[in-house]
Amino acid sequence: MIVVTWSWLAAGGTALAAVAMLYTIVAAIALRVRPASWQAELVAIPPATILKPLCGVEQGLYESLRSFCEQRCTTFQIIFGVRDADDPALGVVRRLQTEFPHLDLQVAINPARHGTSAKVSNLVNMLPLARYDFLVIADSDVRVTTDYLVRVVAPLVDESVGIVTCPYRGSPRPGLWSLLGSLFINEWFMPSVRVAALFGSRAFAFGSTIAMRRDTLARIGGLAALADQLPDDYRLGEQTRRLGLRTVLSELEVETSVAEASFSDLAKHELRWLRTIRTVRPLGYAFAGVTCGVPVAVLGWLLAGGSRLGLAIVAITAIARLMIDSAPRKTYSPLRQLWLVALNDLLLFALWCWSFTTRQVHWRRAQYRVARDGTAYPFP
Repeated sequence: MIVVTWSWLAAGGTALAAVAMLYTIVAAIALRVRPASWQAELVAIPPATILKPLCGVEQGLYESLRSFCEQRCTTFQIIFGVRDADDPALGVVRRLQTEFPHLDLQVAINPARHGTSAKVSNLVNMLPLARYDFLVIADSDVRVTTDYLVRVVAPLVDESVGIVTCPYRGSPRPGLWSLLGSLFINEWFMPSVRVAALFGSRAFAFGSTIAMRRDTLARIGGLAALADQLPDDYRLGEQTRRLGLRTVLSELEVETSVAEASFSDLAKHELRWLRTIRTVRPLGYAFAGVTCGVPVAVLGWLLAGGSRLGLAIVAITAIARLMIDSAPRKTYSPLRQLWLVALNDLLLFALWCWSFTTRQVHWRRAQYRVARDGTAYPFP
């Protein structure tokens, strides 16, 4: 009986390692497959309004906001929104208004709250200033190329499209914790998105970019309907798909700044992401541990009793994992690169396990408990 039990354990460990290996291989392939390019030059691009909710001055804020002012479109508007007239982000906005006097750069200052989400409340307060019916919502720390607006608005000319969203790449500041934060994005989250897209899924929407028509937003109940949701960007995509409209994953990749200064900052940020994903995709998230790659393959190898087959699977997993490359590390030696991969995957696996212990998240300087439907309830 002991032999049978051990045999089943060894088989299960080998299977676990094999699944982690297969996923890692598919992720490496998916990152090299890009969606078909939308022929923006063949479409007349309508005027668009860009909504930029702000809160404080983050590292690189000026450069990020400036990139939106340098678009090749002839007609567009940018609305910057803050809740507090003393918000230091306004200094950056005033600088841009001086540098780009020919652009339509508006400021919405409104402390009104429409729910627990400060970001969505900010967007609700900004929307009345929007002049155009094509809307682009982008987080404050996103940096884009000059053809960004053309490429994200073009698909919306097709009325069967509900939203357009962009994949993104984390750009780290100096320091280990910032680098690990960028690896979380570049080597776990976005590869998982690419794998889903490779198999036909479009069940996603990212705060890096959400472009949609004003009438579509009205049909799903407006932004105020999402004012209590933590995964507000995901819900926007979900609600438009319920209308029978398509989600387009743009071929354009934007850049987001990653500036975690300590392990505490990194853990809080990644746990918020993980628990948000757990909220919107609970079943898939329960099996997401296998996406952590190397540590899961090693765990399977150990359960299999350290077999040669298991060791070969671990080696293949490590090689495939190194193929999921990230730009800031291209000059690193293979040994240092492998060390970072192992550290990142081990930390990710530990945080994934930790994410099941509670539904509490930290968002900026506040704490929330997230209900199963995504509603965020602030702690006193």
